[in-house]
Amino acid sequence: MSAGAGRQDGTDRPRPAGYRHLARAVLYREYLIFVRYPANAVGGLVISVFFFGLLFYGGRAIAGQALTDSIEGIIVGYFLWSLSVGAYSSISNDIGSEVQWGTLERHVMSPFGFAPVALLKGLAKIVRSFVTSSVLLAVMLLITGRSLELNVGTIVVVATLSIVSVLGLGLAAGGVTVLYKRVGNWLNLLQFGFIVLISAPAFDLGWLRFFPLAQGSALLQRTMIHDVRLWEFPAVDLAILLGVAVGYVTLGYAIFQYATRRARRLGVLGDY
Repeated sequence: MSAGAGRQDGTDRPRPAGYRHLARAVLYREYLIFVRYPANAVGGLVISVFFFGLLFYGGRAIAGQALTDSIEGIIVGYFLWSLSVGAYSSISNDIGSEVQWGTLERHVMSPFGFAPVALLKGLAKIVRSFVTSSVLLAVMLLITGRSLELNVGTIVVVATLSIVSVLGLGLAAGGVTVLYKRVGNWLNLLQFGFIVLISAPAFDLGWLRFFPLAQGSALLQRTMIHDVRLWEFPAVDLAILLGVAVGYVTLGYAIFQYATRRARRLGVLGDY
């Protein structure tokens, strides 16, 4: 009788999965990949440290005191660049791998839709990038012997909003990857453009503040070097940072939706 009552009440029926379950599954997947393939994660960190070492020691040998005087800004910029590259490349590289493995159609047939799954996977990559980039930041400070103002709350908010705009570019790049497949070499060129945007605070920002990373880089420099807290920033600066993040991720999401729908209409979704 209790079993019948349970069925009548609907307690034995499987509950439909929600976005909370999807987010948890995506984060757990990213955790498993990180744990099962630690050599790959450590290898990426070692490469980042190696290139920073070349930049620091080589630049000090060539530029001398000029580089030493600006090393704090270089550390902050390199930290933000490592975060942005992880956020940008996560979606396009992941989709490229799914196409090669022949598992892309599973995401398309998901009840959540392809775009929400891709967006959540990109957010999970951002969480992972924060972990590895934080380790990189600690190593850079150790190498240079410098210290920064690490206001964790302000840094997390400013850096997250900065790279969310880059995540929008990653969504657009992922849509192009679905549609045209092997375009990785072209998409990777954009990563070098991030260096220009991150360096924009060294010049007059002007209209560049409405591009990804530029405004975030300026605010991150001020909080990590000059100890400016989140509530001490002008409201206009924070509004621009938030507007750029929302605008680019919305635009990237729309491009991703359009590209995947077009790939389905053309019948090239699973082609490689």
